[in-house]
Amino acid sequence: MNRFITSLIVVLAAANMNAQQMAGVPKLVVGITVDQLRGDYLEYLYNIFGEDGFKKLMKGGIYYDDVDFSFDNPDCAAGMATLFTGANPYYHGVISNTLFNPNSDRTESIFNDRNFLGNFTSQTVSPNKLLASTITDELKSASFGLSRIFAVAPELEQALVAGGHSADGAFWIDNITGKWATTAFYKEVPWFLDRYNRNEALDKRIDDLEWTPMLKAEEYNFLPYLSSEWSFKYNFARQKKDRIALFKTTALVNDEINKVVSLFLKNNGFGKGKNPDYLSVTYNAGTYKDGSVQEYSLETQDTYLRLDRNIGELLTMIDQSVGLDNTFIFLSSTGHYNNEIKPSERFRIPTGEFKPKRCLALLNAYLMAIYGPENWVSHYHNQQIYLNRQLIEDKKIDLKEIQTKAAEFVVEFSGIQDVVTSHQLLHGNWNPDLSRCINGFNSQVSGDLILSVQPGWEIVYEDINRTNTTIRKGSIPAPLILYGPQLKAEKVKRTIDARELAPTVSSILRIRSPNACEARPLPEVK
Repeated sequence: MNRFITSLIVVLAAANMNAQQMAGVPKLVVGITVDQLRGDYLEYLYNIFGEDGFKKLMKGGIYYDDVDFSFDNPDCAAGMATLFTGANPYYHGVISNTLFNPNSDRTESIFNDRNFLGNFTSQTVSPNKLLASTITDELKSASFGLSRIFAVAPELEQALVAGGHSADGAFWIDNITGKWATTAFYKEVPWFLDRYNRNEALDKRIDDLEWTPMLKAEEYNFLPYLSSEWSFKYNFARQKKDRIALFKTTALVNDEINKVVSLFLKNNGFGKGKNPDYLSVTYNAGTYKDGSVQEYSLETQDTYLRLDRNIGELLTMIDQSVGLDNTFIFLSSTGHYNNEIKPSERFRIPTGEFKPKRCLALLNAYLMAIYGPENWVSHYHNQQIYLNRQLIEDKKIDLKEIQTKAAEFVVEFSGIQDVVTSHQLLHGNWNPDLSRCINGFNSQVSGDLILSVQPGWEIVYEDINRTNTTIRKGSIPAPLILYGPQLKAEKVKRTIDARELAPTVSSILRIRSPNACEARPLPEVK
């Protein structure tokens, strides 16, 4: 009898401990990712923000003002993949938003996948190029599929990364149809989103939408060197080509995000089950037309003011549907800023132009002189040169040899700081200077030559549909905010690694970290 009573006490104690543990797990996790969000702009505009948006999170949560993405040339997809997997592109495989497809001779989404048809889109994509598990994948596995997981974003790459492989659905605004699109990879299109697409989608309203500033032009003095007395007004009725894509570079796209998020919070039953649910929300803080902040200073400042209001609306919706006391929220930047411009010649700052098309032509001529008249160079993409691997194999040429000769030739070009071969990254001796290059490299999708262009130089694309890029090595200050009822508010003045977010969220959910994650949870979260 005594043994029975003792056993019963142990069982009851374990059950009580488990109940206490589950009580500490949030009912809902909301991951807010803001593409191109700058921490310095949050500081500059802090005093004119309302009390319900950025300020609420910054004052009430753990605020990290400097997140380092420890690889070169991050963009939105690569940055988000690192946040959600806790790994670098070396492991998760998402080196950029797009890749060049030599078979179709065009640049495509890195997630292009002809095996899956689209819903409300002609694009065929899937998250299968994301090679590591994500926070959402691990939550789905831990809950035996019971946790509800959805992602909402302006762009497909953002939605697929945030949703991961196991989400119930991931949705983005299609550039052609203007509707909320998804891929057949995911099995669910909620009835309320289907109805919204048919009755209220952006394509039905865009002709009536107009973006004008919230304040008078002279009041936009938060970036004093860029202030202007000229106002702005943009509408889209006359933009017959690419008008949806253009709309998505405005502050108004964040209103569209909130419209759909409100439907999920009202109709999807988040926070009602025994297992935590997960909603990923992606906003945009880039500049209009992806141009420079010098050209669009007022627009940038207005974007941040409107985004502050959008976040305040989101927090109110969460509080009304699930309760902020039952919710864990993180807000992060994607770690990049893609609208730097070439400095004016009048200031005599050293600069120049590197033209990839010309470089490829000269490189191929050089290799022809050595190996014979063939097309040895495949293409250039995102500061990487791809050689014709099939031809090299057919001709039985040593890959290391031809890569080395090509690198020695390209490094002599004006504006090229350094060239590293894929063989060096995979088989060479490690050194600190190569670490960021290695972190951003993945053997399945990266090129044969990784180029480092001199800071201040402009990459000039002679293809008419591509925007020139000016190189700036200094990364933007990317913020991260963690907000939840059990977290003690503080501002942390130290640089943290972007890979630390995934294990931190996993720790709060009491699940395993993603399978490629090596980082530990942030020590401020206890």
